[in-house]
Amino acid sequence: MGSIETIKYKDEIYPNFQTKGNAAKFITPFAKEVCIGSGYDIGCMKQEWAFPGSTPIDVSFEDNFHALNLPFNNQDYIFSSHCLEHVQDWVSVLDYWYSNLKIGGVLFLYLPDYSQKYWRPWNNKKHLNIFSAAIIEDYMKERGFINVFKSGVDLNNSFAIFGERGN
Repeated sequence: MGSIETIKYKDEIYPNFQTKGNAAKFITPFAKEVCIGSGYDIGCMKQEWAFPGSTPIDVSFEDNFHALNLPFNNQDYIFSSHCLEHVQDWVSVLDYWYSNLKIGGVLFLYLPDYSQKYWRPWNNKKHLNIFSAAIIEDYMKERGFINVFKSGVDLNNSFAIFGERGN
């Protein structure tokens, strides 16, 4: 018997911490290297979970309204952790966020990966989408992001990807 708290879902064992929110804490040290200046943490849910130095923005996940009507423009960065899987039209949301970054501004996303069965939309009704790094990388490059970097899947069954807004 181990001392690590776990959960079992469909014959898979996962660390219990994946059920507690604040996934951003696993990627924040890395994001601090590229999210510099004036920016927003979109979808952080709690002030104390917000990316350090950012303006936290909580969004309504019932529709895209809040994710598409945010009080910002010309930002140095947008940081978002475990948010896009909740919005109806993630492409429109990312297009809008892109338009609100200054040229050279950074979009930094930390997202649940397909590898975690519980996070798939057909298993978790709070999630409308599931992603892989390859899907988001393709979107970012097609939309004009430059210097796009992606991680592999981490121990939180998540991945990080970031890039700069091109011209």
